[in-house]
Amino acid sequence: MVAESDARTSLLGRRRLMELGTAVAGGGTIAAMNVATAAMAADELPISPPEDLMREHGVLKRALLVYREVIARIERGDDVPRHELGGAASVIRSLIHDHHEHVEERYLFSVLLRANRMTSTVEVLRSQHEAGRMLTSVLLTVDNTRGAFDRRARQELVETMAAFIRMYEPHEAREDTEVFPAFRAIMPPQTFADLSERLREEEYRRFGPMGFSRYVRRIADIEKSLGINELAQFTPTVPVARQAAGGPA
Repeated sequence: MVAESDARTSLLGRRRLMELGTAVAGGGTIAAMNVATAAMAADELPISPPEDLMREHGVLKRALLVYREVIARIERGDDVPRHELGGAASVIRSLIHDHHEHVEERYLFSVLLRANRMTSTVEVLRSQHEAGRMLTSVLLTVDNTRGAFDRRARQELVETMAAFIRMYEPHEAREDTEVFPAFRAIMPPQTFADLSERLREEEYRRFGPMGFSRYVRRIADIEKSLGINELAQFTPTVPVARQAAGGPA
């Protein structure tokens, strides 16, 4: 069974880490160890529920960057990049709406509500999940739309993406800085550890062993297709940075 397999895998990871500690304590070095074994042990370190959710927020942020680029292209009169827009919306539907938000609502929000913590915030977040799914359902149709988009259709796409960005940027920021810490503060350590294993098993059942990495690759491919994959291109030039800081150009 998956649970038994994961348990054995976790045990192996802990044993490898113990061996690593023994080697270092005995005067050995990490460089002297088998690199593949060390890397495998690192991969098996448990991921806490907030950490897992926050890395999924990272994928969402990259999808929002795709939306911003699509908006810019539409507003300057370019063709709608249907495939890239539909691909980003598909990532958001599968990873965020169908998995990430399900986890939040079932395992985090329910705990906070039972503890009478952040109840009004949680209710807003849940309503935003519903609104987000409706907006995504509109964007998912783009990749299969035939013919050119008229001016009204292009404007509706821009408004839909802009509404999604405007809602989800503060949404995920509030979760990262307030909701996740509040959840962690009221969870007993063992229950917190057990939940980490449960979420790991649920993600494995839904996506397989490389599920999260697959979504990272998918969004990276979309970024590359749009020409926004180079991180350095977002660094402002020195004169611009000086002007922003109030210094001489």
